[in-house]
Amino acid sequence: MSQSIRPGSLDKITTEECEKPRALVLEGIPNLTPEEVKRLYLKVDLRLIPILALMCFFAFMDRGNIGNAKLQGLLTQLHMTSGKYTVALTIFFIPYCLLEPPSNLLLKKFRPSRYLPLITLLWGTVMTLMGLVKTYPQFIGARICLGACEAGLFPGVVYFLTLWYPRYQLQTRIAFFFGAATVAGAFSGLLAYGIGFMSGARGLRGWSWIFILEGVATVALAIISAFWLHGCDSPEDASFLTSSERRFISYRLSNEISSAGEDGSLKSIYVWKAVTDWQVWLHAFIAMCIVVPLYANALFLPSIINGFGYKPALSQLLTAPPFVFAAISTVTVALIADKLKRRSPFLFIGMMTSLVGFAINISPVSRGPKYFGMFLCTAGTYSAFCAAIAWLGNNIAPSTKRGVAIAIQLGWGNLGAIIASVAYRSKDAPHFTLGHSVVIGFVCAGMILTAFLALAYSRVNAYRDAQVPKGGDSVGSYSQEELAGLGDRAPDFRYSL
Repeated sequence: MSQSIRPGSLDKITTEECEKPRALVLEGIPNLTPEEVKRLYLKVDLRLIPILALMCFFAFMDRGNIGNAKLQGLLTQLHMTSGKYTVALTIFFIPYCLLEPPSNLLLKKFRPSRYLPLITLLWGTVMTLMGLVKTYPQFIGARICLGACEAGLFPGVVYFLTLWYPRYQLQTRIAFFFGAATVAGAFSGLLAYGIGFMSGARGLRGWSWIFILEGVATVALAIISAFWLHGCDSPEDASFLTSSERRFISYRLSNEISSAGEDGSLKSIYVWKAVTDWQVWLHAFIAMCIVVPLYANALFLPSIINGFGYKPALSQLLTAPPFVFAAISTVTVALIADKLKRRSPFLFIGMMTSLVGFAINISPVSRGPKYFGMFLCTAGTYSAFCAAIAWLGNNIAPSTKRGVAIAIQLGWGNLGAIIASVAYRSKDAPHFTLGHSVVIGFVCAGMILTAFLALAYSRVNAYRDAQVPKGGDSVGSYSQEELAGLGDRAPDFRYSL
C-alpha cells in the first residue's frame, strides 16, 4: 500500500496540484521526470484501453443493432407492430438500469479481470442465440437477458479507470473507451449492409445473421479479454508494471484525493453516502438529459436518415459518417478538457451543439441540412456524455462511494433510453416531430442543471478556501482515518469544475 502524506503537511490540495509530483521525495516513491510519467501512462493505456474499448464497441453494437435488424426483415418475420417494436427496445433497459448499482458492488468485491470478461461472455452468448428466435415472446426474453448481462460493463469500466488514472487524465481515457461506442454506431450500419447479402443463407433472414455473427465475435472477445486483463485489477498488484511504477501510480492516486489519501475498503456506510448524496442524483439527472438524445441517435439514426428519403441500404451506409465524426470530436474535446482541467464548460457546449442539431432536424428544411444536423447531434451528445461521466468520477470519493455513485448515475441516466424508445414512434415517421421535441426539452433541462451544479461546486470550493486559517492548514485536528473516510467531504478536497 502506498504511503500517505502526514495530516497538516499540505495547506490544501488544489486542482492544479493533482498533476504535480509534489511529495515524491518521500521514501520509496520514485521521482519520475515528466517524460517518464508520460511513458508510464502510455504503458498503462496500451494494456487497458484497447481491450476495454473493444468491449464497449461490441456492447453498443449488440444493443443497438436492433435498429439495423429492423431494416433487414425483423418486424415482418416476427410479426411485430410498431408498439411491439417499442416494447422490444424498451425492455432491454429495465434490467440494464436496475442491475448497474449492484453490479459495481460485485466488481468491487471480485476481480475486474474476471468479472468484465465473464459478463462479456454472457451477453455474447445471448446475442448469438437471439438470432435463432422464432417468435416475438422469445425475442423479448432474449432482450431482457441481454440487458441484464450488459448492465455491468459501462459503469464497471468507468469505475475501473478511476482506479488507474488521475482526475485530469480521466476524461481522455473515457473518451477513448466510449469513442468505441460511436464507432460501433458507424460500423454497425456498414456491417449490417454487408450481412444483408447473406439473407436466405441456411434458411435465415438478414436480421438473424446480424445477431449471430456479432454475438460470436463478442464471445471471442470475452475469451481474449480474460487473458489480456489478467494481472490488471489495480495498480498495487499490476503484473505488467515494475514495483517502482506501481508505487508511483498508487501514491499519485491516493494523495490527489485528500492529504490522507482515501479509504478503499468496501463499507456499507459508503454505499449509503452515495445513495443519499444530492450531487450524485443531480449528476444522474444530467446524465439522463444526455442519454435521451444519445439513444435517439444510437437506436433511431437509421430510421431517421431513412425518413430523409433514402433507401434502406443507403440509409445503413449513411449512418457511418456522423458516428465517425462523433468519435473524433469526442476524443478531441476530452483532450482539451483534461488539459484545461475543466468539465462543466465542455458538458454545456456539447449539449448546446446537440441542441442545434436537433433544432435543425425538427425544422422544415431539406434533407441536406437535416443530415448535417445529425453530425451535430451525435458529436455534441457523445462528447457531453464523456464529460458528464468524468465530472462525477472526479468529484466523488472514497472509491466505494465513487463506484456506487457511477452506477447510480448510469443506471438512472439510462432510463433516458426508455424515454427515447417511446418518444420515437414508427407512426411519426418520417419527421419524428414528437421524438425531436422530447429530446430538445431534455437537452435544455440538462444545460440548466449543469450550470446550477457548476455554481454549487464553485461556492463549496470558495467556502472551503475561506476556512483555511492564515498560515495554517485546512485539515485541522482530523486524523488520517477520518480524512480518508470523509472523501469528497474532506476539508482539503476541491471539486472539479
